[in-house]
Amino acid sequence: METSCQPARKPVAELQVRAVQALSAIGAAEWDACATSPETLAAGDETFNPFVSHAFLSALEESGCVSRRTGWLPLHVAVERGERLIGVAPCYLKSHSQGEYVFDQGWADAYERAGGAYYPKLQVSVPFTPVTGPRFLIAPGEDPDDAVAGIVAGLRALRDETQASSIHVTFMPERDWARAGALGFLQRTDQQFHWENDGYATFEDFLGALASRKRKAIRRERREALADGIAIEHVTGADLTEAHWDAFYRFYTDTGSRKWGRPYLNRRFFSLLSERMADRVLLILASRAGRPIAGALNLIGDAALYGRNWGCIEDHPFLHFEVCYYQAIDFALARGLKRVEAGAQGEHKLARGYRPVTMHSAHDIADPAFRRAVADYLKRERAHVEEAAEMLGSLTPFRRDCSRSEREA
Repeated sequence: METSCQPARKPVAELQVRAVQALSAIGAAEWDACATSPETLAAGDETFNPFVSHAFLSALEESGCVSRRTGWLPLHVAVERGERLIGVAPCYLKSHSQGEYVFDQGWADAYERAGGAYYPKLQVSVPFTPVTGPRFLIAPGEDPDDAVAGIVAGLRALRDETQASSIHVTFMPERDWARAGALGFLQRTDQQFHWENDGYATFEDFLGALASRKRKAIRRERREALADGIAIEHVTGADLTEAHWDAFYRFYTDTGSRKWGRPYLNRRFFSLLSERMADRVLLILASRAGRPIAGALNLIGDAALYGRNWGCIEDHPFLHFEVCYYQAIDFALARGLKRVEAGAQGEHKLARGYRPVTMHSAHDIADPAFRRAVADYLKRERAHVEEAAEMLGSLTPFRRDCSRSEREA
């Protein structure tokens, strides 16, 4: 569907809202001031989420990974008072539901069978990134409620202008989820598995918190993962080279092609990422006989390590667990990070010390009848997610015979 998405200002009280078709139209310092302000990050432990940084999002755009051609047309919402930017939201006009990790294809099918047009839709998110982080970015010193109300009003005006069916804000903090709900968005939950540093100084400390059988299983997995003479290397900062990225891209495209047909990220993206934020990048590489055979891309926050992409060109038992989960824990412990977020899905993470955590998204649907149907579905889905979290929480591998303070004593 062809749409005219020219930047347009619309009044929201004394605020002006415009749709920005390229991140380059907003200065990096202005954007990042909003992304890292206390108003944006209130109630969370993270002081720098790398995925909402200007460097990361602009690398996606400039590499061509997000564009009209790929079905991710940038239409970032900027709220201003006079010449001052008071809030922004990373927003895209979508012609499909790929690369989002909050699945609404069933909604699209149902709406289109009923004669509606689900696409285009507006997606407020970080493309290809199932990581919770701020979606309503607020300038320092601004009133968060006013700024969010302005952003939401701008999103709704943009939805009307582009004839989009809906607005989807995914992987958002719970506080903003509640705020969106108060502004009329439908609320959705899902689940991931995160590792929490419960005061551990070493990996052995972490293993000591597990039941004996689980502890032995992890030790065995780690031994077997490296049994074929495989060596592990952590590469970050100035040590990252184009040769590292050439190797990782081979892994990424090989695995991505087998899993979902077409990898989302191109080779140029990784060079731009390394050029712009190498100190926030951790590449964990596995080599055999001096030849790289597998790797995992992670981004480093101030509080968490975020596992993003994995790939391999040789199959070895437990190597995926070693590179993506156990090595990530090793790095987090060494850096004093509070947790590891190892990506979407994966109940197999539970046995490896990763606990269930609730994810949040919010959805604003224009068609009243369709909105009622989705609201009814989400009510039942939220109850199911809550029940599943309680059940899975009871299946963690941690010892139940004593508290952490008793174990330390």
